[in-house]
Amino acid sequence: MRTQVAGTRAGQRGDVAPHKRMSPGRYMTELGWRHLVGVVAVVYAAFPLLYLISASLAERGTLTGSNDLFSTVSFNNYADLGDTLFWTWFGNTLLIAGITAIGTVLMGAAAAYAFSRFRFTGRRAGLTALLIIQMFPQMLAFVAIFLLLIGLGNVVPTLGLNSKIGLICVYLGGALGVNTFLMYGFFNTVPRELDEAAKIDGASHAQIYWTIILRLVSPILAVVGLLSFIATFGEFIIARVILQSESNWTLAVGLFGWVSDLLEAQWGLFAAGAVISAVPVLALFLFLQKYIVGGLTAGSVKG
Repeated sequence: MRTQVAGTRAGQRGDVAPHKRMSPGRYMTELGWRHLVGVVAVVYAAFPLLYLISASLAERGTLTGSNDLFSTVSFNNYADLGDTLFWTWFGNTLLIAGITAIGTVLMGAAAAYAFSRFRFTGRRAGLTALLIIQMFPQMLAFVAIFLLLIGLGNVVPTLGLNSKIGLICVYLGGALGVNTFLMYGFFNTVPRELDEAAKIDGASHAQIYWTIILRLVSPILAVVGLLSFIATFGEFIIARVILQSESNWTLAVGLFGWVSDLLEAQWGLFAAGAVISAVPVLALFLFLQKYIVGGLTAGSVKG
């Protein structure tokens, strides 16, 4: 009996084909080239970051003197940032980017919900207009924005030039089209039966929107907020046109001012400031990364 069972087990093991090692040529053809491309991409992306960190730690404070990575390590450049307006610019940037991200999410979600759930005259034309508007970047209209804010400043000074509130309004207007269209596709993936069931229970449109819909579309809200924050955090052209005084500058404008004059460029401070500036964006990206793939792909299924 034991012999029969052993033979049966041996036969079962014999039915499974043994694992064959892949030949080097086949490995390079099927998998090796992908790994090679991945390594090259990582090195290509990581080298500028290492070079920037090395430059921020260099004592000379120049980019040309930091060819030997981490040949000298000094935190003088980071300490010298306290003698400048860097932290003021840092606070301005966080304030502007944070309010813009929150406002973009709220405005875009409200518009996307209206286009997705209601049927009204001009709905299709409005969606088409949003699709066309998002093809043109906001920076193409910086001359018109400049003239518009000059006129608004004569009536409402808080919305004129050199106003952070005015800059936030410009950012919100420019981001409304593309984010509304992005959220619209995601809102369509939420079954309408949920709305109808909530209406039967006596829920109003506001209750359905705030308590049901927004919770179900939280991935796309996180994606839009993240993308809006990143885009606003590093935007330069519009901020440079609107913000006139140095105390109101953002990080992009302030850091550029340190290296705009090649004869007196402060590359050490620029590198140290750039490293610190990347921390909020990196932290927010890591915190919300689980929503990125789902938020960007789910909305493309049904439009």
